[in-house]
Amino acid sequence: MFNFKQWLVLVVCLLAIFKAEGLFVNITFVRNAVARGAVCLDGSPPAYHLHRGSGTGINSWLIQLEGGGWCNNVTNCLSRMHTRLGSSKKMVENLAFSAILSNKKQYNPDFYNWNRVKVRYCDGSSFTGDVQAVNPATNLHFRGARVWLAVMQELLAKGMRNAENAVLSGCSAGGLASLMHCDSFRALLPMGTKVKCLSDAGFFLNTIDVSGAQYIKSYFKDVVTLHGSAKNLPRSCTSRLTPAMCFFPQYVARQIRTPVFILNAAYDSWQIKNILAPRAADPYGKWQSCQLDIKNCQPNQLKVMQDFRLEFLSAVIGLGRSSSRGMFIDSCYTHCQTETQTSWFWQDSPILNRTTIAKAVGDWVYDRKLFQKIDCPYPCNPTCHHRVFTPQDAPPI
Repeated sequence: MFNFKQWLVLVVCLLAIFKAEGLFVNITFVRNAVARGAVCLDGSPPAYHLHRGSGTGINSWLIQLEGGGWCNNVTNCLSRMHTRLGSSKKMVENLAFSAILSNKKQYNPDFYNWNRVKVRYCDGSSFTGDVQAVNPATNLHFRGARVWLAVMQELLAKGMRNAENAVLSGCSAGGLASLMHCDSFRALLPMGTKVKCLSDAGFFLNTIDVSGAQYIKSYFKDVVTLHGSAKNLPRSCTSRLTPAMCFFPQYVARQIRTPVFILNAAYDSWQIKNILAPRAADPYGKWQSCQLDIKNCQPNQLKVMQDFRLEFLSAVIGLGRSSSRGMFIDSCYTHCQTETQTSWFWQDSPILNRTTIAKAVGDWVYDRKLFQKIDCPYPCNPTCHHRVFTPQDAPPI
């Protein structure tokens, strides 16, 4: 039971977090997008939230691509079509901006006064799909790549074409999209613009699951096929490998010419739940308790997770050395760390080499210092915020 002092500390912390997340930004629907066929799964217009910059940040832009998995067949795309991840009709009108999107210097020291944009995700393909035909029986539209271009063109018209600095970022499926579109984002901006890309929890690993099957490889192949993504994936990859393989960052990131920062947990909780031990590979639920809380993992499960970490690190290190690629690979059991204030920049944020995520990213963006650090294995880092889930928090892909 909490005593009075503990309750007081909890209330103070909650009030501080509320203050950090006190900015709510209105939704904007992209003009003329429907006429151009740049639409969500259900045919509704794409949307974003823009909070204008000021002062020294008036000509700097931070684009944050929303995450939310993918849909790989008509059945789960139809289910998705009736949610905010498939229809702008289901999106909230006002969205809280915090962490990397905060407008408070004390919570977001390097980007608080930039133009900050949250691009909503409603296509189910990490903004890569483009199928012209629409089946009248389902009314599903696979137009993610058109959505991407329509949003970017509107932002350019709203001042991004004058950007001195521009960062394309994203979390999860949005983090994957920030890598896929990194060079094309740079190509949209004037030659003199300083452009960089940040992928948060977007480095999905091509690996076998606990049953020995290639579940995620098969899943990504279905996504690419259904959405017609092949023509919109980086040509530097599709010229060498099958399109499905080019949905994995380990085969794409090395060829990206724009500076990239890879922020990822080595024990990414989403990947542990959906790639390493998906429901299809764990029919008896032996991994469920471990997935909900890493402290519940049995020694044999931790061994599997340690092996996963080593494979993940091998893929990241396999990108080769680069004097422009930033890296913050911590050993926390979590997923997405730029969108939560406590992990981005807080009194007890995760630290690597005595550096917070916000400081590492800010130093890299401003060319103050190149951060390239990999954490020691779990449970070595006492500053980690390990996610603890409830059974309802574990949605499938």
